[in-house]
Amino acid sequence: MARLIAASVGRAAPLFAQDGSERFATQSAINKRPVSTLTQPDPCAVTERGLDGDESVERRIHGPPLQAVYVYPLEHYRFWQSLAHQHGRAPLPEAGALGENLTIEGLSESQVWVGDLLAIGSVRLRVTRPRDPCFKLNARLGLSMAAKMMVQSGYTGFYCAVVQTGTLAAGDPVALTAGDRAITVLDRHRLDHRSPRQLPF
Repeated sequence: MARLIAASVGRAAPLFAQDGSERFATQSAINKRPVSTLTQPDPCAVTERGLDGDESVERRIHGPPLQAVYVYPLEHYRFWQSLAHQHGRAPLPEAGALGENLTIEGLSESQVWVGDLLAIGSVRLRVTRPRDPCFKLNARLGLSMAAKMMVQSGYTGFYCAVVQTGTLAAGDPVALTAGDRAITVLDRHRLDHRSPRQLPF
């Protein structure tokens, strides 16, 4: 049974990024902090706009209604931890480090289809699309190739729309109800990016 490992939110704040030799600041809410964990499973309210307390800077690119909640599989953290280690970076906290709202265990992009329904606590989410990463992921992780590696690996996670508001908490089971099953999240990503190479993690 899949389950929710953590729920995380972030506020808009300056994020320092690199463009060649030039360093610049941009606004972003990619720095998420857990508000519900397995050790402290506090309930978290979810509205039509996403998790209570979460912000989105560029709503044209990500945000409600179709990208109100970003979900990421815990299993992929092994890949990111290995990458951070290879480049001398500190280990990542395993909740919210990829900018996700919900860190889940037991469901990956190859098992989830666009249009599927996820039931977590009293919340119902509709899977809408894979993530298409930008330079802000590089800045968040301190790895200049992070966005490229997310595209190549297919470890994108997926966005969801909120179809039923409510509350959820870490430890809640994640129940999946099939939608029309036209395309998986992974296949949607591969179609968008012309079949990136799958990495062995």
